[in-house]
Amino acid sequence: MVRFLLLLCLFACSTKLAAQTTTPTSATYPASFTVAADGSGQFKTIQEAINAFRDHSQVRVTLYLRNGIYAEKLVIPSWKPTIHIIGESKAGVIITGDDFSGKAYPAGKDATGKDKFSTYTSYVVLVDAPDIILENLTIRNTAGRVGQAVALHVEGDRFVCRNCILLGNQDTLFAAAEGSRQYYDNCWIEGTTDFIFGKSMSVFQSCTIKSLSDSYITAAATPAYQRFGFVFLDCKLIASETARKVFLGRPWRPHAKTVFIRTDMGSHIVPEGWDNWRNPMNEKTALYAEFKSTGPGGDKSKRVTWSKQLTAKEAQRFTLATIFSGTSAWLP
Repeated sequence: MVRFLLLLCLFACSTKLAAQTTTPTSATYPASFTVAADGSGQFKTIQEAINAFRDHSQVRVTLYLRNGIYAEKLVIPSWKPTIHIIGESKAGVIITGDDFSGKAYPAGKDATGKDKFSTYTSYVVLVDAPDIILENLTIRNTAGRVGQAVALHVEGDRFVCRNCILLGNQDTLFAAAEGSRQYYDNCWIEGTTDFIFGKSMSVFQSCTIKSLSDSYITAAATPAYQRFGFVFLDCKLIASETARKVFLGRPWRPHAKTVFIRTDMGSHIVPEGWDNWRNPMNEKTALYAEFKSTGPGGDKSKRVTWSKQLTAKEAQRFTLATIFSGTSAWLP
């Protein structure tokens, strides 16, 4: 009997020990935070709130921004994925900065020893993590017409920007990383030169694109292996009064791919539509195409001969499911 009780006790102890070693310690992490510049939220800056979220979270967390001006250089690092940032109102939440390429670092030098900002470090907001959603807010770079000055720089995959305003001049939106899938829905994007540029597979759905000067809207750098680059669906191209000669795009790299489908184009769009960036060889490798462009700038009769007018069948493949298929299925 004593032996039986001893064995029973040993069994109970071993079972408890096994449970302790195989069951992860439970922890409760907040699912949302509120940021308010006036101090009425849990945080006064967006960066503090981002830093407070759990690293490598696999659960969507939400960050609510109350109306206010947030003067900060915001970084969402790669280890802070699955964050949804929602502004109280599109025009009332403003994330702002004024860095630009060539501007001296305030502290002398950065971690790499450089003493000036470059295009790649001039951002107001940098999204380096996957599965980030920005919604209902404004991001602006107020450096002015001093060269490259990025408002939003996106490296992360499966990125969504919905109902946002992106303001700048040259290089407003850097849709950067090759292979990254980015979706811009009902956004206002404005700038001067190459103000939508990068290597990504980006879809612009029902966006308003405003040119502030005579220049170029897009500068894609699509890798040769990548089937899609920038795709504009049901967008509207408008301009300031001083912008009267604007090109749809020019190839930052030889295999640039940019397609406008059912886009309303203002009279500021030049009849030839596209530019080869002073290199006729780009005409053999770049894919510049349109389908059912409308408006005074949508007249296809004088487009450059090396651009393409898609057939209805060809245009059918430009769906979110096809463009964003990638190595794993994703629909925003």
